[in-house]
Amino acid sequence: MSQPTPSLPTPSSIDAQKRYEEMKRNPVALDITRGKPSAEQLDLSADLLTILGPGDYKSADGTDCRNYGGLDGLPEARSLFAEMLEVRPDQVLAGGNSSLSLMHDSLVHALLHGVPDGSGPWLSQRPRFLCPCPGYDRHFSMLQNFGIEMIAVPLTPTGPDMEMVERLVATDASIKGMWVLPRYANPTGLTYAPEVVSALARMKTAAPDFRILWDDAYAVHDLADTPDALANCLALGEAAGNGNRFLLYTSFSKITFAGAGVAAMAGSQANLDWMRKHTSMSTIGPDKLNQLRHVRFFENLDAIRDHMKKHAAILRPKFACVERVLSAALAAAGMTHVASWTRPRGGYFVSLDALPGRATQVVKMAADVGLKLTPAGSAFPYRKDPEDRNIRIAPSFPTLPELERAMDVLTVAIICASAGA
Repeated sequence: MSQPTPSLPTPSSIDAQKRYEEMKRNPVALDITRGKPSAEQLDLSADLLTILGPGDYKSADGTDCRNYGGLDGLPEARSLFAEMLEVRPDQVLAGGNSSLSLMHDSLVHALLHGVPDGSGPWLSQRPRFLCPCPGYDRHFSMLQNFGIEMIAVPLTPTGPDMEMVERLVATDASIKGMWVLPRYANPTGLTYAPEVVSALARMKTAAPDFRILWDDAYAVHDLADTPDALANCLALGEAAGNGNRFLLYTSFSKITFAGAGVAAMAGSQANLDWMRKHTSMSTIGPDKLNQLRHVRFFENLDAIRDHMKKHAAILRPKFACVERVLSAALAAAGMTHVASWTRPRGGYFVSLDALPGRATQVVKMAADVGLKLTPAGSAFPYRKDPEDRNIRIAPSFPTLPELERAMDVLTVAIICASAGA
């Protein structure tokens, strides 16, 4: 790709370079690499630590949660997740703290044993996956770790480029799966349009065992007063005769404690029976005491939504800070053309596009003055952004003053890297 012809630096870019040199003399120590909840957010769930008193260890059906068993999870935990995902409780398995672990195990089981309605273990079939991008770096790293070939699919304002998706899956039986972050996606904040979900549910696939790993990580993570609506993929899949197509995942990781929440998987009975069979080889049951803590803390979906409004009150000023600093600094420099970014209505991230060929330089310049960003290219398969322009911003963890300082560093780096464009 040809680069813009350099021109003489403007006074604004000269000022930014002077500021950058000053920042190098007085470096910061800031990190906005991951979408971690802040301590203030974690404090919202402090009652989880004491909610079970002495002798309070039995679930509603009398299960002693201190003991072995209960591979499906507590019935009341499954019901709570069913409300979140708009499915039936019998379509849910409640597990440990990590939805990423459930996704990982699902892939391992598919590679070693195959899936229902399949033609044997995927491992022997050189499977390939479609990867909408910009996307979640851990999804892509997982596939790369297993040697599964990734095919990048661009995102449109309504979801993945469905013309490309439908063409590929209809003609290539080696394409066994697709990652999906359908609501407030990492990093774009995009929620898939109903027509996209419907197309995913009904499209024809050359592989009869094609699976969509539907990571609904931000199901209730609204920032706006009116939540984004998401079509029900399981119901649409069943109606289209593709009831086994979707494997759904979510968790409480960014609702209560990031490292001590509860995760869940949902799907057809065939898919859940398959997961039970193989999971029984690695565990006798999940942490039911933690599940009990969560169902005591949240009685129903209304209680979860009330809790998430408290999260939103903490997060909204931080997303507003990202918008304010970027807009003001680039406008003052007369360089509003050098970057564009998303304005999400939920989730944890802002996706910024610098000028083509500049993202790696911006990230390095920020790192040289002490601001850590996710490496450029991370939101793409094999960490290769073909245009080298995408940068993920994770505003949740730092304090508001720290975030303002971080965004100041980032905008100065963007202006300096873009000077002459």
